[in-house]
Amino acid sequence: MASPGAAGSIRLDKLLWFLRFARSRSRAQAVVEAGHIRLDGRRIARSSCAVHVGQTLVLPVGEQIEVVRLLTLPVRRGSAAEAQACYQKLTAPVTTDNRAIKDDGNAVHPNPAPPPNQ
Repeated sequence: MASPGAAGSIRLDKLLWFLRFARSRSRAQAVVEAGHIRLDGRRIARSSCAVHVGQTLVLPVGEQIEVVRLLTLPVRRGSAAEAQACYQKLTAPVTTDNRAIKDDGNAVHPNPAPPPNQ
């Protein structure tokens, strides 16, 4: 239960669980306590840290890093659409081409060899 002075805030672990960034509240606590979350640029290691509307979170999601701004506080763990309505993604979608062969049939080389000196 939130303390009376924390009106308009929510615990960080509860927020991550409500917004579906963690499958359970205990997993959310583990991610926070491991130091993987930043709140307005500061590394957070306490899962009881209060989060307010307008703050920016940087957190790992799978193998990517997401930057989100909190628009509203969720009141429950609802559907994915309900959760996504509570925040705005600030990171651009990553568009990497993971193919090994181009459309023309040539191999993709991430670091092409420099041309030989003549």
